[in-house]
Amino acid sequence: MRKLRSLFAALLLCGALPLAQAQDALRSSTMLSSNPSAAAPVVLPAESAPVGQNITRVADDSPTIPFIDLTTPPDDLWQRVRNGFSMQNLSGPLVTQRQAWYLNHPDALKHTLERSRRYLFHIVTELEKRGMPTELALLPFVESSFNPLAYSPARAHGMWQFIPSTGKTYNLQQNWWLDQRRDIVASTSAALDYLQHIYDMHGDWHLALASYNWGEGAVGRAVAKNERLGLPTDYMSLKVPQETRYYVPALQALKNIIAEPQLFGINLDPIPNLPYFGLVERDGPMDVAIAARLAEIPVAEFVALNPAYSRPRMPDVDNSSLVLPAAKVQTYLSNLQLHTAQSKPLSAWNIYQLKSGEKLDTVAKRYKISGIQLRQFNGITKKTKVGPGLSLLVPGPDALLAHNALSVQLPQTPAAPPKAKKMRGKASGVSTKSKNRKATGTTKSSAKPSGKAVKHGKAKVLPR
Repeated sequence: MRKLRSLFAALLLCGALPLAQAQDALRSSTMLSSNPSAAAPVVLPAESAPVGQNITRVADDSPTIPFIDLTTPPDDLWQRVRNGFSMQNLSGPLVTQRQAWYLNHPDALKHTLERSRRYLFHIVTELEKRGMPTELALLPFVESSFNPLAYSPARAHGMWQFIPSTGKTYNLQQNWWLDQRRDIVASTSAALDYLQHIYDMHGDWHLALASYNWGEGAVGRAVAKNERLGLPTDYMSLKVPQETRYYVPALQALKNIIAEPQLFGINLDPIPNLPYFGLVERDGPMDVAIAARLAEIPVAEFVALNPAYSRPRMPDVDNSSLVLPAAKVQTYLSNLQLHTAQSKPLSAWNIYQLKSGEKLDTVAKRYKISGIQLRQFNGITKKTKVGPGLSLLVPGPDALLAHNALSVQLPQTPAAPPKAKKMRGKASGVSTKSKNRKATGTTKSSAKPSGKAVKHGKAKVLPR
């Protein structure tokens, strides 16, 4: 049986065997190997035949149809993903090529699948709430390798790779303190809103995916051109850029691998069909390092679940929630209660205004950090206007730093630091609608999409 699977995988890689035929062949061989006698009818004696009558029972040799119980939630989240597959399948050389690429890069495939464990349950749950196909849960694999700190040359950020304009259209805050294009909950809600919108526009998920990559306006024009020429308007018939041409086949290749991992020689580790994280309401500013300590998790894990924050201090923003491992929510709440009972501060970072003639390195030395760290913590680049009155975030004497560790964990978002008078209270540049939107909400955005592509170019990873 193992040899047969290896043969099927080799034939799939070279494109000599279509996936559907490989699936049928594997199921047939599995039934034959588990029941060698099933190849021919078997005559069995009757269990209670009347005396004097020669009555026999003939065993049914028809293939067994696999039965999937959709009424009982599966223990493995991957099976839940498979159960929700509903997009029309693509086939052809492009899909075969992408399958080969994934299988020829097993380490990248393994690391991305491992990274997805944090986020997949939430994404699948949100898709099911909306009645959307669960193939879309694999889209962050194509977009960012499930890395919420990924970015592209077109300034697309996050797991779903929103560019700034589309992020603003879908009410994702982008300011000095945070960038919700990296927020796990907010960006997922926005991405599904956008995907549903472009599906409603085209009535076809393949065209919706092409729009997500290339822009709904560009896809609409390509469809209109084919209509004028009397040509088919399906995804494979459109003239699209090379990146978009490979985009949907890449998702189909992943779908094939997840659907039948044994065909490709992949050992797909099960993921518990349980929430990986929970949300905890936060009131007032808090340091990243303190929040991680209260939850008793490494800063790296905290940032992986709360990647939107760009500074060591999280701002005082209405309706903001912390994302914590489900097993650590109660730990955090208990430690927070003890922490506040002892009148300990939740933030040890202060606002400092640069004085006339004062240099950044002088300020850094005073607060016992390097000039590089001061610039990183405050998003200061060569383009930043440094002068009197510039507000800086600096560590107080009780700051839980591990300076070197924290400075490389936080995503670097270059921006002009806000003035001191705007640092207190609500973050600048936030609309009322955005401030009042709950982090777990899935309300469809009423704003009109910008018509620009979500992403162009290959995503990169922010320094860690």
